[in-house]
Amino acid sequence: MPHDMRSWIDQLEKAGLLARITKAVDPRTQMGALLWQARDRALLFENLPGYPGWRCLGQAPGDVSLAPAAFGTGRDEMIPEFVRRTEKLGRTHLVETGPVQQKVMIGDDVDITKMPIHQAGIRDGGPFIGSGLMITKNPDTGRRNLSFHRLQMKEPKKTGILLYPRHAWSNYQMYEAQDKPMPVAIMIGHHPMYYFAAATTTQYGVDELEIASALLREEVELVKCRTVDLEVPAHAEIVLEGEIPPKVREPEGPFSEFQDYYLTGSGMNPIVSIKAITMRQDAIFKNVQNGTEVEGCVYHKVPMSAQILRRARTVGGWADVKNVLVMPGIFGVVVQMKPRYYGEARNVLMSVLSSEYQHPKVAIAVDEDVDIFNYAEILWAINTRVNPAEDIIVINGAKIHAMDPSCPEFGHPGAPGWHRIGGKVIIDATKPPECDPKRRDEFERLRPVGWETVNLEDYLPEGSPPLRIKPKIPAG
Repeated sequence: MPHDMRSWIDQLEKAGLLARITKAVDPRTQMGALLWQARDRALLFENLPGYPGWRCLGQAPGDVSLAPAAFGTGRDEMIPEFVRRTEKLGRTHLVETGPVQQKVMIGDDVDITKMPIHQAGIRDGGPFIGSGLMITKNPDTGRRNLSFHRLQMKEPKKTGILLYPRHAWSNYQMYEAQDKPMPVAIMIGHHPMYYFAAATTTQYGVDELEIASALLREEVELVKCRTVDLEVPAHAEIVLEGEIPPKVREPEGPFSEFQDYYLTGSGMNPIVSIKAITMRQDAIFKNVQNGTEVEGCVYHKVPMSAQILRRARTVGGWADVKNVLVMPGIFGVVVQMKPRYYGEARNVLMSVLSSEYQHPKVAIAVDEDVDIFNYAEILWAINTRVNPAEDIIVINGAKIHAMDPSCPEFGHPGAPGWHRIGGKVIIDATKPPECDPKRRDEFERLRPVGWETVNLEDYLPEGSPPLRIKPKIPAG
């Protein structure tokens, strides 16, 4: 059977990583706080007053520590595994029908206000669908695009939408130039690999559904939409079919974004006119909590880390880069590597700051003996291995991600040319390189006698609670 949100729920539950919430929960006033607190497990809400028959999944995964379950790997292997799986694109193929079209609502039967759409932040402009993956096509080539977009619930058949200056926005500009509406299909609820794929920055024209196929290691089955000329994954939970009309702008926002701010405020942005809803007979809704170090952030951190790892390894023909992890707020990245020569870490860090992603403005290199999933370890490396006079370099006048509030803004959210200009910084916290073995040996870390073979759990009395903190010492 194809991977879908149902198989993901089963997998999480068997691993003890899912909690079923049977107490009554209001999506508008309570769900956001519950999702925000659930960093170590997914939540399946089964009692939603006012929304009969609905269940809702959230925080799946709500932290990077849960994401490896989707790949079937350990924590340290997840990002390199993403790189391996996406060396080649996967495939899609059409099927006659699928579970996502078991129930079809068209015309007056369309009403998104009956769905348990939650309000994520106190100052949000109302309930937003944060889990929608929007499918569009280039009107000339027919190539698909799959991307994340926030959708503000406005009316039973209408949402607001913020189109970031990326591929879907480019498609919309083509339709708008012809004074035509852009057909859209918005998928709500599927296996997390679809969300990782949608958040992967690629060259324009690459179909992210083919990235999802590569990540899943299976072909993606598609069905034709009922009211628009698009194809959608057959095993999704819900699809909204509709169009974005040209030259229509309405107030939209504010919304709690991935940096932990209501950054974009309220602006005049396009709308989505919904023509049909198709779904499974017993569809499970999907809500994504936004902010830092919650589900919405995880979907961006994993593919971004993988794409940066792929690029970093090519520096100088081949750099011994072990792993990469994007840090909270996703404007910083830490690179775990084994430098061979003086200056190599700097070259790697400069490549990190000029990758497909504009997000990173802080790039830190650490050696292979530093656990990059432990921020205390990263700070330790900076404190003990960095000479600020030599190992920190600030780059001025760089183009910064448009959603970074720390730098001056030019234009306004959703408008053509919207961007920011600011500084970037590289910090080399690696040991001296392999070409200088004597100096490198001076930075060999202290290790307790027996650390490779002796485990405290083996010596604790039977029935003792599990260790709250168990230091992980990377190899090196």
